[in-house]
Amino acid sequence: MNEALVLCTIDPAGYALLTLNRPAQLNALSRALMAQLADTIDTLEADPAVRVLILTGAGQAFCAGLDLKELGSGAAALGGGENGVAPNDPVAALQRFSGPVIGAINGAAVTGGFELALACDVLLASPSARFADTHARVGVAPGWGLSQKLSRAIGIYRARELSFTGNWVGAEQAAAWGLINRVVPAETLLDAARALALDMLSALPEMLKRYKAIINDGFALPFGDGMRLEKQRSIEFNAKVGAAAIESRREAVRARNRS
Repeated sequence: MNEALVLCTIDPAGYALLTLNRPAQLNALSRALMAQLADTIDTLEADPAVRVLILTGAGQAFCAGLDLKELGSGAAALGGGENGVAPNDPVAALQRFSGPVIGAINGAAVTGGFELALACDVLLASPSARFADTHARVGVAPGWGLSQKLSRAIGIYRARELSFTGNWVGAEQAAAWGLINRVVPAETLLDAARALALDMLSALPEMLKRYKAIINDGFALPFGDGMRLEKQRSIEFNAKVGAAAIESRREAVRARNRS
């Protein structure tokens, strides 16, 4: 039986908690861990009962990045796969998941682990969370989006500083820069992530997926093209929305606001 490198707990409310489970190795991404993580995410995507994911790490770290010991021994290789995407690519699997992904960053997120965090849709972090991009120090080129996503998240000058130096940025600074949504006490980090998942699950299931898709698809385009994409999808979707459905949902929203 394979070691449980990814712990998965499905809540009946509609979300799943995924925990990277190599705490002694700071949850470094070995080939086996990446395969289990990608397979688990794809399995959850196929489960209609799971509409939101929470991703965190066991122990003191979120993820220390690729397992450099494994790479250095020759037991694993970089790259590969069709169009440069390996079949066990966890970031590609996160991108395939159609619902929101909440990153509960409980500790260090380094290089590949930083990229894993950036693949989430919302980031909550404990005070001990910290981020570093050490690609330039290790001599491995980023391939999971860090060179493009980081500058869009915090601005190109800050991103250059982090990537050129490999220096750390702590949780409070990350929040000030807009890299994460907010800092949460360590003892309540997962509770906060679960509460946020429940808030997301209160949205209409089809709208949750559609909203994630339009935000992400539009963000990848120039602003004008993104606006046109929104208009196109709005016309297509809203043409199917009837007055009775709007009225019933309006009442549901009012009831929620009163509670």
